[in-house]
Amino acid sequence: MPIGREKMLAWQITQFGKFEDVLQLKSCALPCAPPEEAVVEVNAIGLNYLDILAIAGKYQEKGTLPFIPGVEAAGRVVEAGSGSAFQVGDRVMSFGKAACAGYMVSEQVNTFILPEDMTYEEAAVFQLTYQTAHMALVHRARLQADEWLLVHAGAGGVGTAAIQIGCALGAKVVATAGSDEKLETCRRAGAEVAVNYREDSFCKVIQEVTDGRGVDVIFDPVGGSVFEESTRCIAFEGRIITIGYASGIIPSITLNRILLKNMDVIGLFWGNYRHHDPQRIEQTQSELNRLWAAGKVRPIIYRQYAFEDYPEALAALSGRKSFGKIVLKGPKVV
Repeated sequence: MPIGREKMLAWQITQFGKFEDVLQLKSCALPCAPPEEAVVEVNAIGLNYLDILAIAGKYQEKGTLPFIPGVEAAGRVVEAGSGSAFQVGDRVMSFGKAACAGYMVSEQVNTFILPEDMTYEEAAVFQLTYQTAHMALVHRARLQADEWLLVHAGAGGVGTAAIQIGCALGAKVVATAGSDEKLETCRRAGAEVAVNYREDSFCKVIQEVTDGRGVDVIFDPVGGSVFEESTRCIAFEGRIITIGYASGIIPSITLNRILLKNMDVIGLFWGNYRHHDPQRIEQTQSELNRLWAAGKVRPIIYRQYAFEDYPEALAALSGRKSFGKIVLKGPKVV
C-alpha cells in the first residue's frame, strides 16, 4: 500500500443507470497490487464512450456492482507486485478497470512505459483509441500507401487517431463529420478532404475526388445507415472495417453488393486481443511509440476536466459536443 495513504477519492456506482443519476463520489480503500501487477497513482484519465455504456450496464463486459468506472489512465507506479515488470516510480499508461480513482491496479499486458516527452494527459488518451485504429487499419484492413481511406466520425477520438495513422501510412484520407468545427478537427488531424455529412453526400464527394473509383478502405465506428451508404462508394476489392455502432443501430449486410464489388467486411474488437493475442497489443504499442517519436501521431485533446466534474465531462461526450479526446484530471489526495 502506498506509504502514508489509507483512502482515495473514487467515482463509484451501486446500481446501473444513467451516469447523471447513479454516479457517486466516495472515499474508498486503496487497492493492493497482485503479484504480477502494479498500483498506479492516477494523474490523468481518458474518457471513452464505453464508460457510459458500462455505467448503464450495457457494455459487452458487464461490471459487478458496486464498481468504479473508467478503463484508461496514466500515472506513476507506487507499488509493484513481486512478479511485476514495473518498478516504483515508473511513468506508465494503463488500460484496465476502475480508472476513475486516485489509484488503480494496472494489468501488466495493458500497461506501458511512457515515452520521455509524453505528458500524462496525452498518455491517458493514447492507448485504446490509437491501438484500435492501428490494429484496424494495419493488421486487419492492411491499408497501403497511396490508397484512399474514408474515416467516418473523423473528429472523434478514434476518428482522429485513424486519420493520423492513415496519413502516417501514406494513404489519402477523406473524413466525415457533422459541423464546421469538427471538419476543421479532421483537417487538423491530416484529412485531405473533409465532408459535412449533414449537408453533403459523402458518396458523391468520394466519387468526385477518386474519379469514380471509390475508396479502398472505410473505417466505420458509426454503423446504421452510414454503413449501408458506405457500400455504395467503396472501390473494387475494397475493405470496410467495422469497429462500433455509435449510431445505436447494428446494420444488416446486403450480401449481393459485397459479392458484386468483391469487397471485404472486417470486424475489429480490440478487447479480444487482451485474451487471444496479448502480444499483438505489445507489438502495436511499440509501433505507435515509433510513430510518436517521428511526430506522426499526437492526441487532439478537446478539454481537461477536474476530477469532481466527471459527470459534466461525460455529458460533453454523450452529447456529441466534444471533438478528439476528453481528459479527466486525477483527484487530489484524500
